[in-house]
Amino acid sequence: MLIVNEQAEIVFSDYETKPDENFGNEDFRPEIDRGPLRNMLLDSLEPETVVWDSHFISMEKQNNGWLLHFKNGSSAYADLVIAADGAHSKIRPYLTDLRPIYSGILMLEGNVSNAETAAPHIKELIKDGKIMAFGNDKNLLLGQKGSGDLGFYASFRTDENWAAKSGLDFSDGKQVLEWFKKEYCGWSTIWYELFENASVPFIPRPIYYMPLDQGWETQSHLTLLGDAAHVMPPFAGEGANMAMLDALELSRCLTSDEFSTLYEAISHYETQMRQRAAKAIKESLENGDKMHSETALATMLEFFSSH
Repeated sequence: MLIVNEQAEIVFSDYETKPDENFGNEDFRPEIDRGPLRNMLLDSLEPETVVWDSHFISMEKQNNGWLLHFKNGSSAYADLVIAADGAHSKIRPYLTDLRPIYSGILMLEGNVSNAETAAPHIKELIKDGKIMAFGNDKNLLLGQKGSGDLGFYASFRTDENWAAKSGLDFSDGKQVLEWFKKEYCGWSTIWYELFENASVPFIPRPIYYMPLDQGWETQSHLTLLGDAAHVMPPFAGEGANMAMLDALELSRCLTSDEFSTLYEAISHYETQMRQRAAKAIKESLENGDKMHSETALATMLEFFSSH
């Protein structure tokens, strides 16, 4: 990982000092692209475990479970429904009225295919790792993918409805580049390479989080995991980790002899999950504030240097 200023000048690098890639090292933080991870998880399942083309529409209580209805006209009964359908979950409202809160930060996502030829100067700088660039209360976050593509985010504080109010056509790369030149005034021209060669459309992503003290009444036939339960900003890098740990802990509770009923198992899981997620959300929010402050560069340099 590199930390750079708006001129792409390196102020921190762990390329020579990063911990050994060893699961026995407590500081090891392995990285994997979402696509390969998704494929690994899917390949571990029995055939036809996942039923595709079944877009969820609604569900209703039936007997001791739920009757689910899908866009393709089919229906299915389940004695237990686990909402794992993301930040704007359609299943979550059946359990709680609590909704995600806007963090005040928006990330404009772009992706450069075949970065080695499309963005050679950035590719030479990033060296298959990550870059965090800070300047003028804004930042750019970049990550090299295993496929050779380069994902990046322009991250800044703005109104929740910025995308609609901006007047930008996110399918027009030239418009977005001109926006970057204006809003990231004073940043090096090296960054233009990203916007000039990015696939379109760019994707504006308002960043949300769940209340730290959220709670709901446990049900014996419905629960949540991942972003559906505790969406958080990405600034602690814990969202996917929390989701996978949720799944593991929920499965343990459901199959444990420790609990005599589904209600007890789910209640225990949800209590532990909310407490654990609240800590991660708090850290994510705090990191987001640091990364979008006037002193972001110095603050983040001090943080990573001390680690």
